[in-house]
Amino acid sequence: MTIAPCVALVIATALAGAVPVLAQTDPHAGHAAEAQTAPAPVKPNEALPPAEDGAKAALNASPRHGEWASVKTTAGDAIQAWVSFPERRDKAGVVIVIHEIYGLTDWVRGVADQLAEDGFIAVAPDLTCGKGPNGGCTDSAATRDDVVKMVRGLTPEEVTARLDAVREYAVKLPAANGKSATVGYCWGGSTSFAYATAQPALNAAVVYYGSSPADPARLAAIKAPVLGLYGGDDARVNATIEPAAAEMKKLGKTYETHVYEGAGHGFLRAQGGRDGANLRATEQAWPRTIAFLRTHLQ
Repeated sequence: MTIAPCVALVIATALAGAVPVLAQTDPHAGHAAEAQTAPAPVKPNEALPPAEDGAKAALNASPRHGEWASVKTTAGDAIQAWVSFPERRDKAGVVIVIHEIYGLTDWVRGVADQLAEDGFIAVAPDLTCGKGPNGGCTDSAATRDDVVKMVRGLTPEEVTARLDAVREYAVKLPAANGKSATVGYCWGGSTSFAYATAQPALNAAVVYYGSSPADPARLAAIKAPVLGLYGGDDARVNATIEPAAAEMKKLGKTYETHVYEGAGHGFLRAQGGRDGANLRATEQAWPRTIAFLRTHLQ
């Protein structure tokens, strides 16, 4: 990834140690193959993340500080991450924003910027780094389909190691209070849930329309509370909610779920879709996300 000279480059090295392994995550093959119908434009709401078509403008207008960081992993390589900082006097909790199967886009960075507006240090890693042409990241790919292939080429072990490195870097930032959470979308939603099974130090995990871990035995390792937010018209993903909820209840663990009627998969990005249902879902899901993160990252 080419980084503009005016952007600060922060290099951090994750602590060496054993790398836990993520449960196999849903590759979201169906989501990647779905026809992408352009949703109706949505008037920007400053209390919500931007929709995909407004992300670039929202980033350009943001008064908050954002910078690129290069984060070294225990594998000896490095990945790029976008870091958005809140404007506050005290230290803040860290939220790791896990991208969709489409990689680190302006929309994902826009979500990170909104999290910063809501008071968190948001770190959005590009987990595709090293998988693109000449070892590049998302922006090295010629097409979105190429990015999908890059994401699918990641192993669970690689994803765990990279997220561990990002978390280790982020919680040591001078402005961080030491607590951390993940929030992910689609493939990233599945990964957020799976990472909670692999990282016991995580304080919270938010899953946006991502499948639950396929192996219920993995849920026993979860220490963090999990919040799941789903579109009502997303049967493929929603079929995985109840088995996980039943197992989490049996284990005495927190898994709070909300399904928004009429909303589709990817509703936070495609807010103009589904005849208004996606926007209504966003208007309910985002405040719930922020309240959940504030509770567990204080």
